[in-house]
Amino acid sequence: MKNFNVTDELYWTPQAQAKLRMIPFFARPQARQRIETMARAAELEEITAEIVLQARMEFGQ
Repeated sequence: MKNFNVTDELYWTPQAQAKLRMIPFFARPQARQRIETMARAAELEEITAEIVLQARMEFGQ
C-alpha cells in the first residue's frame, strides 16, 4: 500500500465542493479526509462531484 502525503493539495471542482457542503457540517472534515484519501489511492489529482458521490456510497454517508 502506498503512503500518501495528506498535506498534498488536491483540486476540488466547484461541483465537488457543493456536494461536500451537502454533508452535515460536523461530518464534513472526516468526509473530506476520506474522499481525499480515496482519490489519492486512485492516483487522482482532481476531485469531482462523481468522486464525492462514489465516496458517499462506499462510506454510507
